[in-house]
Amino acid sequence: MTLFRVERTVSPAPDEVWRRLTDWPAHGRQVPLTRTRVLTPGPNRAGTRFTARTGIGALSFDDPMEVVVWEPPGAGSDRSGVCRLEKSGRVVRGWALVEVTEMPDGGSRVVWTEELSVRGLPRAFDPVLGWAGRALFGRAVDGLLREG
Repeated sequence: MTLFRVERTVSPAPDEVWRRLTDWPAHGRQVPLTRTRVLTPGPNRAGTRFTARTGIGALSFDDPMEVVVWEPPGAGSDRSGVCRLEKSGRVVRGWALVEVTEMPDGGSRVVWTEELSVRGLPRAFDPVLGWAGRALFGRAVDGLLREG
């Protein structure tokens, strides 16, 4: 498994940043060749399940995920938002932790931490997977934070 982290400081308030980062279908618009489908009806919460399908035709794979921790940032409080996802696919396994914290002078700090493994990929490739994960998720986080 490889661990990587993406950190950003942005001007929107934590509740807006949280809304953008946890808009699961929007992730599909940010990750190339990917579409995301939410499988659980209703608002996001612990237990929400969704699948990101990446690829073209027969060269596609599913990345099923479940929200196991759902603690939105507190409106008007100093409580950080925390969302933990568990990835349980046949190809990609691991977890992601999304944290949104209000900055003292306004705006928000985002920390997206992810640990993942890709089936069949030897551990010798972990540094490459970490680099690719930071690049891909950094791009996705930047795009989600730009979307409004």
